[in-house]
Amino acid sequence: MLGQKSVLVVGTGTIGEPLIGLLCHFRDQLGIDDVVFHKRTPLMTDRSKVLDLVRRGARLATDAERVAEFEKIGARVSMTTEEALDGARVVIDCTPSGNDMKEKWYRKYEDRAALFIAQGSEFGFGKAYARGVNDSALDHVADKYIQVVSCNTHNLALLISTLGLGDEGPDNLVEGRFVCIRRANDISQDEKFSPSPEIGSHGDAKFGTHHARDAWHLFQTLGYDLNLFSSAMKLNTQFMHVIQFHLKVRKAVTHEKLMQRVRANDRIAMTHKKSANSVFSFGRDHGFYGRILNQTVIPYKGIHVSEGGHDITGFCFTPQDGNSLLSSVAATTWALYPETYEKIIQCLKPFFFSEV
Repeated sequence: MLGQKSVLVVGTGTIGEPLIGLLCHFRDQLGIDDVVFHKRTPLMTDRSKVLDLVRRGARLATDAERVAEFEKIGARVSMTTEEALDGARVVIDCTPSGNDMKEKWYRKYEDRAALFIAQGSEFGFGKAYARGVNDSALDHVADKYIQVVSCNTHNLALLISTLGLGDEGPDNLVEGRFVCIRRANDISQDEKFSPSPEIGSHGDAKFGTHHARDAWHLFQTLGYDLNLFSSAMKLNTQFMHVIQFHLKVRKAVTHEKLMQRVRANDRIAMTHKKSANSVFSFGRDHGFYGRILNQTVIPYKGIHVSEGGHDITGFCFTPQDGNSLLSSVAATTWALYPETYEKIIQCLKPFFFSEV
């Protein structure tokens, strides 16, 4: 049997694995009864990961026909997929198949679960969400499905809201232009490494890449219609994403004023570092599961303001996975404790850094 405040995480990849560990570590503070994770394929290369997640207190679920295969490699299965879905109050899909899973599985359990969450790749799964950007748009009656936007979209959204909108609101932003300079693949992945810089295509006629498109949909939940465009490319590195941004604003602003806004936002970390590897190394040494939970890392000398004060240009680093983990936990806690979730998730505060 599962408790009334049980959470099911589907997938154990670059987001799923640290999310399961985070939920187990903060289970008492977050008020979660049980943490269950679903894994479909019993790979020997993943056995150590599965066994350690179970050791941390998570319970393994899989499809009924795979139970014997998992037990054969020494992984004890606690329940089937159907039993896990039947008992979960919140389901967090961390696979690239969230929309397919929604139609195949999740709709059958809509009356059991309070919320289904998917990650950034699953556009259209539900209402776009990023912690601290559009919490006010969440609706317990209307929102059964939520899409936590991608790590780079989190970064874009924070840059837009903090530097572009400021205290003036959506009319202050004339336009936002972004170049997402992405790392090739995660250090945990063996495939899809780029041997040299690789440009991305502009698949969206209006927004360029999905980063600006998703950011537009994120702010649209607040009633904003922003002028955004993004490009993307990959570099032959596994460390971190970098974003180059240009925001044009109507009300002139000074560099000092922008720095005041940046320092006041605890989801922004500042740094004197200039390289992705040194920022990444800090996260590996001091973050939770090696992740920086801040939504962006901005170099102290990374923001430039034009002489007239209307053009804001700069660079920043994206703590990939970390900002998605934060939003997934925030949405989960919102579903379980809608009146007090803001206070509850402050247990994560020690893993936010004012400086990296």
